[in-house]
Amino acid sequence: MSYALDISLKAPLAAVYPALIAATAINHAVANAANPVVGLSYLDADIPSPDGTAHPVALKLQNDEPVYGTRAVLEALLTSHATVLRGANSRTGKLEEEWIVFATSRLLGADYRAVVKAIEELDAHLTLRTFIVGYTPSIADIAVYGALRGNSQFYSIVRKPTYVNAHRWAKYMESAPSSTAALDAHKAATDARKPAGSSDDRKKTQAGNFDIGLSNTDKGVVTRFPPEPSGYLHIGHAKAAMLNQYFKNMYNGQMIVRFDDTNPSKEKQEFQDSILEDLSLLGITGDRITYTSDYFKELFEYCVQMIKEGKAYCDDTAQEQMRDERFKGIASRNRDRPVAESLQIFTEEMKNATDIGRKNCVRAKISIDDPNKALRDPVIYRCNPDIPHHRTGTTWKLYPTYDFACPIVDSIEGVTHALRTTEYRDRNEQYRWMLDALSLRNVEIWDFARLNFIRTLLSKRKLTKLVDAGRVTGWDDPRFPTVRGIRRRGMTIEALREFIIAQGPSKNIVNLDWTLIWAINKKVIDPVAPRHTALLRDGLVVATLTGTDDELKERAEEKPKHKKNPAVGTKKVHFGPSILLDQADARFFTAGEEITLMDWGNAIVETINKDDSGAVTNLTLRLHLAGDFKKTEKKVTWLADGQPLADVELVDFDYLITKDKLEEDDNMEDFLNDKTEFRVDGVADANVREVKQGEIIQFERRGYYRCDVAWTEGGKAVFFCIPTGKETTGKKA
Repeated sequence: MSYALDISLKAPLAAVYPALIAATAINHAVANAANPVVGLSYLDADIPSPDGTAHPVALKLQNDEPVYGTRAVLEALLTSHATVLRGANSRTGKLEEEWIVFATSRLLGADYRAVVKAIEELDAHLTLRTFIVGYTPSIADIAVYGALRGNSQFYSIVRKPTYVNAHRWAKYMESAPSSTAALDAHKAATDARKPAGSSDDRKKTQAGNFDIGLSNTDKGVVTRFPPEPSGYLHIGHAKAAMLNQYFKNMYNGQMIVRFDDTNPSKEKQEFQDSILEDLSLLGITGDRITYTSDYFKELFEYCVQMIKEGKAYCDDTAQEQMRDERFKGIASRNRDRPVAESLQIFTEEMKNATDIGRKNCVRAKISIDDPNKALRDPVIYRCNPDIPHHRTGTTWKLYPTYDFACPIVDSIEGVTHALRTTEYRDRNEQYRWMLDALSLRNVEIWDFARLNFIRTLLSKRKLTKLVDAGRVTGWDDPRFPTVRGIRRRGMTIEALREFIIAQGPSKNIVNLDWTLIWAINKKVIDPVAPRHTALLRDGLVVATLTGTDDELKERAEEKPKHKKNPAVGTKKVHFGPSILLDQADARFFTAGEEITLMDWGNAIVETINKDDSGAVTNLTLRLHLAGDFKKTEKKVTWLADGQPLADVELVDFDYLITKDKLEEDDNMEDFLNDKTEFRVDGVADANVREVKQGEIIQFERRGYYRCDVAWTEGGKAVFFCIPTGKETTGKKA
């Protein structure tokens, strides 16, 4: 043990929490439960320094003098573990230290007014930031959050919707594993000193139902996330990865990211690279990155062992017949094949992919008629020589199945807890049988429900079909549930994290509605999305204005991009004697009616000209800027005619399938939606020319949009409509 943190249980919580959370974050990142880097000791009294001053916390450094007090302890921990406690990619120099000073001088011991002012500054600072410093939580976040979390009065201020940015940040910090673990540890220490019967019930501090713990954790925890590199990471994989990381952090353990690369027909380096990139975006990194292909030699030898021991056999039964026999509980004619014959077929014919070898597979000899069909002699090895493996090339011509390789590699790599979705529940007995048959170390299995969404395909096989058939543009298509697809549609990483954390590791299987996650996303983007104006080009109406010379003067004024958030910046708004209006607005005007031109003022409709179809061709409006906008029914967006504009294409999407949930016997093609993409041309204010690819804006009265293609001279910008959790998809832009 290198450090010992003494914590006074009599000190104010606000002074204790920052150091406790920082120490817990260090232990989660670089230690394990049996040997923490920072040991925690809870004392019944404040801790005196040599000069007699009492302190809430003290840090004893190995071969060095102790430091006393919240600020000194935080600075010492930052110095000793800068890699863990500095924000990733921050390039900040001394910024973390400045926020430690902010937390300890502006939040600890300050009066109500002073703290409110500090929170206002924090909220403004977080306007365009997810975290206080850098792109990941740092000691700056820990210090400020801990100081606020420890004072219920001040923390309630942060949680008010008034401070949208601070509220969002606090909610994330509240769900962070180091925060919840630290607060739970402090409560446990406090309860241990209460008289019997006086302890309160444990409070839930997490966003999701994460109070379901793993069993048999006393000897440490090693989890693993084993994606197959046969497609891009989707939202279901993201949940699995986050749960594995959560339990790794909860128990100060380790997490392995292992690529289950046993099927070269489906797997590509492209998929492998994209999975690592998407995990990184989600803030998920394994302590180790491994590959099942690293163990092909060992797996081959384990299969030989099973054949020699009469626990597996080679079978050349045709696939359809084998499937029928397994379903009916009929033994294969090869089940009692002599061991020597099976061994020769496996080690010579199958290994070299001869004609005989290609016809055979290896099956585990478990049962022919068990009620659990997963135990009816499953296939554990098969030939696949035609496509080189993306890592091992043509070295191997036969490959293990996932159900054979996974338990073996889990055991070899030291995995203690295998987290699997409930769809694998029938195969759990098979997993255990493999370990028992080979006398390998046991691995705990823990089930959780996969994420299911209505009208959404999460099967990589079906998603691949749609890609190959050209139904979508690729794996990052905005209609796809891949991490890249939903990000391209406009989902923020922050909202995705918050949503998955809120689900918790529940075992209940439900079909979720996408409105839930898009509603969370709206809360993230609304406070920071710049406001702009876009009109549909089809049926665009020119309105001639009348008024005073000053009112009609052509000019450009600086206006805020976001009325409630000045930090977003300003834009130029053009005014003049002629404006453009949407046909959908103009066709419902009546002569003499007073309307509001948004961000300008009121106007009275004087004349309306229409064609034979009833479409408005032009109209005149008399400015009435003294009018009360609260009394008008129609408030419309507009653009000054003659100003430089930006051509835009607005795109909306519908679900790819028409049925809420496809059943096993449903033919996917029967439920594919014929029309899932809606594109309309429009014009937008000139400021849109500066919007970059990937940026999110709001076109007022139209919705939130993500820029997929930036504007270029002679071209047009393409914007994807972002759902907000209220409107239905498929609404034309």
